[in-house]
Amino acid sequence: MDSQPKPHSLHKIVVLNPKGGCGKTTLATNVASYYARRGPPPTLVDCDPHGYSMRWLNNRSAQRPKIFGVAAYEHCTRAGKGFDLHAWPGSAHMIVDLPAALPDDQLYYQTYDANSILIPVMPSEIDIYSAAAFIANLLLIAQLDRRNRNVAIVANRTRQNTRSLRKLMRFLTSLEIPIIAQLRDSQNYVHAAAEGIGVFEMPAYKARKDVEKMQPIIAWLEKWRMRKLDAAASTDFQHALGSEILTPAELSKR
Repeated sequence: MDSQPKPHSLHKIVVLNPKGGCGKTTLATNVASYYARRGPPPTLVDCDPHGYSMRWLNNRSAQRPKIFGVAAYEHCTRAGKGFDLHAWPGSAHMIVDLPAALPDDQLYYQTYDANSILIPVMPSEIDIYSAAAFIANLLLIAQLDRRNRNVAIVANRTRQNTRSLRKLMRFLTSLEIPIIAQLRDSQNYVHAAAEGIGVFEMPAYKARKDVEKMQPIIAWLEKWRMRKLDAAASTDFQHALGSEILTPAELSKR
């Protein structure tokens, strides 16, 4: 891949959570299928040793909108400096499906240049505990700055009006990281995965509710440039504000 999109034009989307079975691949593949329908063809990078995203892509019909696949699990988990991931030429979006139990020394390298980070969390005691420890690592080890506004949480496989969902939402709200969507516990995702498609590609009468639940995720992703500019402006403002803070003695000299 010699010819690459300009760095500022490529939207790198990372989907991660250290716990298996939380819906990372489901989220990554559905986002990829949305951008495939819209074009240009996105790049889907599979960093999971199980290769679930690549299996999904292998199930995809050649008649469907194109998605470029990169099987990168050997590179994403190697010790030391991370492997530089590249999108296929012409892709405007690169979706990276990271594995569970990603080594701490890889956490920084796989997230530092991400424009958008999606963390799916399920409403169970184990998942909430795991997410709490992981997000702490993300903030400390990966040096993630929430002021960049590039991290969002997706509550996954939820059932409305349940105690577990209420507990999950209380926990997520306490993190001061936006909860942008609540995906249903729907068989449509299972059926779509078997065909290598996303809910956006299913007949509207079958997947309308799930498409509606996915829309806030797409809306948040689409604002990545605006979020980047807002974060930069906020940082500049804080720096400027700090430079104007004077002691009473300094103020009296003015």
